[in-house]
Amino acid sequence: MTDLDAVLGSARTVPGLAVGLLAATYARPLAEVSTPPEATAALALDGPAPLARDESVRAAVRDLLRRDGYTPSGRGKPASEYLVKAAEGGRLGPINAAVDACNAVSLHSGLPISVVDLDRATEPLSIDVGGPDDAIVFNASGQEIRLAGLLGLRDADGFCANPIRDSQRTKTHDETTRTLSVVWAPAALAARLATALDWYADLVRESGAGVTTAHTG
Repeated sequence: MTDLDAVLGSARTVPGLAVGLLAATYARPLAEVSTPPEATAALALDGPAPLARDESVRAAVRDLLRRDGYTPSGRGKPASEYLVKAAEGGRLGPINAAVDACNAVSLHSGLPISVVDLDRATEPLSIDVGGPDDAIVFNASGQEIRLAGLLGLRDADGFCANPIRDSQRTKTHDETTRTLSVVWAPAALAARLATALDWYADLVRESGAGVTTAHTG
């Protein structure tokens, strides 16, 4: 079982950061798990959600990511902003139950969310800030994102997720049964984070998964 308290402890060393963690165990591989209707409906900009998008949230998230020198713009903008653009263009469709719930919550909360396959990650897991030589491959084509100054989730083999892109080596796939999600938020938005995490947990439970959550603050 993943030690969520240890991950939270590492997150608390980063000034201005709040995180929510969601560990999920699915009864069957994701290829056999249906996305619940509530999550599918929430992939639309006007879909049902307990949170509404807010420009001040977008600005606060960008300010958080700038803290250690990262520039969150262009192709390096937060994942939550990519989702808005995709939804506006009608390109935000279902992927799998784990990713769909993640995308729905991120879209409406404005908070970036990472989701990794726990069986592809090597514990211990911690929150850290990338150095000048850190990078991850984020797609099957081998494209990289440089991580200098960027918050991220690290496992024993290096960084595996961040608020911009997740590593190809730990992404969910058809056989995934265990996931860990990280909801990234400015500390000032801790209440919004808690609401988003509760909704996220509800959506994942609708898929029949067992869920454990924890958050800072």
